[in-house]
Amino acid sequence: MPQTRRMVVLRAVVEDYIRSQEPVGSAALTKQHDLGVSSATVRNDMAALEEEGYLIQPHTSAGRVPTEKGYRYFVDRLATVVPLSKAQRRGIDGFLSGSASLQDTLQRAARLLARITGQVAVVASPSLARSTLRHVELVPVAAATLLAVVITDTGRVAQHTIVAPDMPSSELLGLFTDTVNAECAGLSLAQSAQRIRALGADPRFRETDALAGQLAAAFSAMHDDERGSELYMSGASSLAHQRTMADLAPLFDALEEQVVLMKLMSALSEETARGDGVGVAIGSETHTPGLLHAAVVTSGYGRTETGDETAHEDRSRKTEQTDGASASPGNDADDATAAVHGPGGEPVAFIGSIGPTHMDYANTISAVRAVARYLTAFLADGDTSRRDPPGRAADGSPTASGRPPR
Repeated sequence: MPQTRRMVVLRAVVEDYIRSQEPVGSAALTKQHDLGVSSATVRNDMAALEEEGYLIQPHTSAGRVPTEKGYRYFVDRLATVVPLSKAQRRGIDGFLSGSASLQDTLQRAARLLARITGQVAVVASPSLARSTLRHVELVPVAAATLLAVVITDTGRVAQHTIVAPDMPSSELLGLFTDTVNAECAGLSLAQSAQRIRALGADPRFRETDALAGQLAAAFSAMHDDERGSELYMSGASSLAHQRTMADLAPLFDALEEQVVLMKLMSALSEETARGDGVGVAIGSETHTPGLLHAAVVTSGYGRTETGDETAHEDRSRKTEQTDGASASPGNDADDATAAVHGPGGEPVAFIGSIGPTHMDYANTISAVRAVARYLTAFLADGDTSRRDPPGRAADGSPTASGRPPR
């Protein structure tokens, strides 16, 4: 018996089970699919697939359902990812383009992905460790306290309180801040910390040596903070309507462990960024007890390495073409990886969908990829920087618009 035919039978079983969520029998399979063999032959193939661990028979008289191994084989050889319709693509653009900030965009992206898939959507904000400094402002908030407001290239805004017993004059503080911005703009937070420490040796900033050390330490802490990224979730209630609470209890427990979830999805998106840009972990592959009966589909997102206008226009054309036609995880590798790489070839954050192992993998992969591309374009276009960074008035006080008052 040819191995190829046996695996065609496996694919048919997986497709039918995803659609019906009922055990699949040989008679129903031959009616639904043109397999070119009799029901008895298909039954023998299914028995062989069960022996090999691809299928399992819940009850003696019932049909068979895919195992984790069966789903993995199916996903790895997924020939066609169902493309999003033009209406869906317009819906994504319309729903997300109305956002007013990065946070709003990520919240909307989570709600949208959950709506498309009917599953739990998880979107992480850009990692501070993978962002570069756009602007920092030091704002006096008390006699001996400064607030460091850090704005990154990805639109993240982080704040850190600095105790400064020897508060410098407003003129010196302004000069120090301007120098930090001039020296560190475009550097990672870790690189910025090193550069700021070096400023302590500058004769101009002898009086701000302690301040430089504290600001550098703050940058290092933000860079190293595992919890520095925020998670936006949506769709748990929709998933609850599809399964019993007993089935969902372990999943909900897993969703509460946000640090574990972030490590899992971040690692998966990094691994697949070098391949097709979308990663799938099924059951035990997640190494998370609460996800043993779930699957995770995730993709990194971020800006392209070139970041120039021509590259963005080219990416937009490719996205329109590939989203409007059948796309394969394997065949679409060049476009997918170009869309999700940040500095050093790593994504700056991830987006993903969590659902049952019998999820519609083709549709979920397509939806995750499409929304990830939108977020990549959003960051590359600079939409996160609609407002100028805080500026200072003549007396050194911050201005809301970023420009000194006239």
